Amino acid sequence: MKIFTPHNWTSYELIDSGDFAKLERFGEVITYRPEPQAVWSKSLPEAEWIRQADATFKPAKEKGAEQLIDKGEWFTKKGTPDRWLVQYKTKHLNLRVKSALSAFKHVGIFPEQAANWDFIAEKTAQLDKPKVLNLFAYTGIASLAARQSGAEVTHVDSIKQVVTWARENMESSNLDNIRWIVEDAMKFVKREVRRGSIYQGIMLDPPAYGRGANGEIWKLEQHINEMIGECAKLLDKKNGFFILNMYSMGLSPIISENLIKSHFETTPNLEYGDLVVIDKFGKKLPLGSVCRFGQ
Repeated sequence: MKIFTPHNWTSYELIDSGDFAKLERFGEVITYRPEPQAVWSKSLPEAEWIRQADATFKPAKEKGAEQLIDKGEWFTKKGTPDRWLVQYKTKHLNLRVKSALSAFKHVGIFPEQAANWDFIAEKTAQLDKPKVLNLFAYTGIASLAARQSGAEVTHVDSIKQVVTWARENMESSNLDNIRWIVEDAMKFVKREVRRGSIYQGIMLDPPAYGRGANGEIWKLEQHINEMIGECAKLLDKKNGFFILNMYSMGLSPIISENLIKSHFETTPNLEYGDLVVIDKFGKKLPLGSVCRFGQ
């Protein structure tokens, strides 16, 4: 197993973590948010966290530390924007995406995923106008990485508002012609299988629990095996790359490896492990797992 750590961020940093929280800088804004995996102690005193934070998220109803704390309210200092642009720039990518203070503690950017954006850019650039499918695509930064690297991209998410957010990210990154689909991911994939569609890249980033556009229930442990089986029918067997992210606490990256090996005939350069961001004091914060392969 590997540790996947993003290396190209200049507009993001994890300042400190601990006591079930994380202090982060996204561009010009510093946020103080719950983080159930940060079970250790903070390195900085609480007063310093409060002094630095522009926006602090307070859960609407406190749950146990072992649970993900989602819905609540942001409390901001005077002059803090509720939305702003953050740049991700590397040798191969130059993306400008909207960050915003959502009611579910998220800000539209999952910085640990930069390790996958670089992988997507590398694999896409090696192919001739590949077709790439991004499932549970949220605000679409993986879609942008593929599009900017030359892919024809299909972006699927069941929530219309986040697809609109992703479209805004496309426009602010000076990109175009992404195919937007507001639909339950499982329904879309099964329809694509019936059509005989083939993709050279598939990114799969499912939540632990969710609802489709028409109320369809998604539970990771119940549905992920079937979903990967359907994705295996869509992926180009000669020139395909595949990424599976999982955020559910307690699910080992080995589970992802077993799932992928059970459905794909070949998995060239397979690698799996934890997505990790390191704070300024050297503490490693795991933020999900990834299993991926590609030529």
